[in-house]
Amino acid sequence: MLRFLGRGSAFTDDHNSAFFVKGSKLVLIDCSMTAFIKIKKMDLTGIESVDLLITHTHSDHISGIAMLIDLFYFTTDIKVTVVAPSEEVKEDLRFSLNRMDGCLDVWYRLVSAQEYEEDFFKAAIPTSHTPQLEGRCFGYNLLIDGKNVVYTGDSNTIEPFIPYLTEGSILYMETAFFRSPVHMHIDDMLPFIKDTVAKGIKVYLMHIDNEQEILKKTEGTGAALAPLYNGQDAVATLDMIYDITDELYKLTCRNEYSDHNELFGYLTRLGQNIVGADRASFWKWDKRRHELWTTAATGVDRIVIPDNTGLVGKAIMNKSVVITNDPYNDPDFNSSVDKKTGYVTKSVMVLPVADVNGEFIGAFQLINKLDDSGFDMTNDTRKLSLPALICGLALESDTFLDDAHHDRLTKLKNRIGFYADFSKKYMSYLSEDCTKPLSMFICDIDKFKLVNDTYGHNAGDQVLEYGAGLIEAACRENDNAYRWGGEEFIMLMPDTDLAEATAIAEQLRKAIEAADFPADGITIKKTMSFGVHEFIRGKSIEDNISVADGRLYTAKETGRNKVVSQD
Repeated sequence: MLRFLGRGSAFTDDHNSAFFVKGSKLVLIDCSMTAFIKIKKMDLTGIESVDLLITHTHSDHISGIAMLIDLFYFTTDIKVTVVAPSEEVKEDLRFSLNRMDGCLDVWYRLVSAQEYEEDFFKAAIPTSHTPQLEGRCFGYNLLIDGKNVVYTGDSNTIEPFIPYLTEGSILYMETAFFRSPVHMHIDDMLPFIKDTVAKGIKVYLMHIDNEQEILKKTEGTGAALAPLYNGQDAVATLDMIYDITDELYKLTCRNEYSDHNELFGYLTRLGQNIVGADRASFWKWDKRRHELWTTAATGVDRIVIPDNTGLVGKAIMNKSVVITNDPYNDPDFNSSVDKKTGYVTKSVMVLPVADVNGEFIGAFQLINKLDDSGFDMTNDTRKLSLPALICGLALESDTFLDDAHHDRLTKLKNRIGFYADFSKKYMSYLSEDCTKPLSMFICDIDKFKLVNDTYGHNAGDQVLEYGAGLIEAACRENDNAYRWGGEEFIMLMPDTDLAEATAIAEQLRKAIEAADFPADGITIKKTMSFGVHEFIRGKSIEDNISVADGRLYTAKETGRNKVVSQD
């Protein structure tokens, strides 16, 4: 089938251009400069001839032709056959190539569609696009791998192509999010797309000006984005590996590198390209919360799921690679994301990732083989082994670091975690230039020693754990709670002033006072005291904590079970 060197419109990074290989012949449809840059990196071993079908003469479709001609003529003695859809376009191309680009006639062949005789070529289809190119814009009808293929090129109407569509055909159609008179607008085309898919015709979208918005618009229609070529040849793959590993090396040498999220992102992209997948994600197993969540993903936002669900959960629990090339009939496949976004999943591969002790701690997931062949247990597992291994080592390091930042009993972050978070998330609040408030409270359980003395240390641990849960439950989306030590806890509240922080502390104080604390088989009542403070810019972290700690001392000395926010 067709693979795309780019599927974007004129103002995107990769202009629309597609290709397929038939025997020893490379057949291209249009050649922008962005496409040429990718072609010259391809492994062209075994290619003995190159044919280039032109849809029209806008620069984002023909700007790379002269360079393509030069590349093949001077490096492989191949004369590129440039196929113009009409005699008029043929003369336009001859003028451009000879007079503008300086290509000699002997370097290439220029023929019209009427002169072009190949068994895969069925018709050049005239269409309308811009007034300036009236009568000189075309699409194509081709026979590729036994499939009837219709390729619209740039068009402001679908009508000329409808007679060429039959059940089982594949339609590659131009689609625009921004409305203009020269392109097919997605809102206008949605009924046609739905109807065409319902008739058993595959619809792929190309020449796209805004992929994210087009994906939203086509949710649930059955249409998909045209499959991008992933450089799956030896030279391109090696270049891609070198590029990503070079980026990784530079990343780890930068002073601002502080966690593994970027590392996971690079490695996920590496795995995606090596196996030729449309999407990839790396999952971490959070055993504390019994959750699986994406540390890095291509094409989707962060996803969180229970650790005993989905194909990722199955791979980790079974400690084995999971592949399905028919996901919608697989009982373990979770289709909720597809239903929400309109994405169509055709194949899934999940590789569980272990630490050096053989304990499984995460998973590498790939979705949709770009060539529609489905994933292969032997070959694709072998290709993914290196990025999966490195991800596993990085995840193990990340897990050790995460464990060091958390209190084992309460599951809250500890004092080390507090300082790590503060340096990354909150230090800017102490700058004189910052105008946003940052507040905190420090609190502790009143008369906690009596719990241990009266009911035992098991009861004391349960009271600490339960109290920590109440504090964590009081955290808003951007708040963070920490076990400061013993029975003391801290909550940091960004973008929160003293009055609002005081109200939050008071609400929590009341919830704690009303709660029944488990204590080794019985329930008891406990209270907590709070010292609240809004950070003062220019002062150190320790000086600000000292203010809150002083107010906590006041609360304890003046009766306990209260919130103090003033000196």
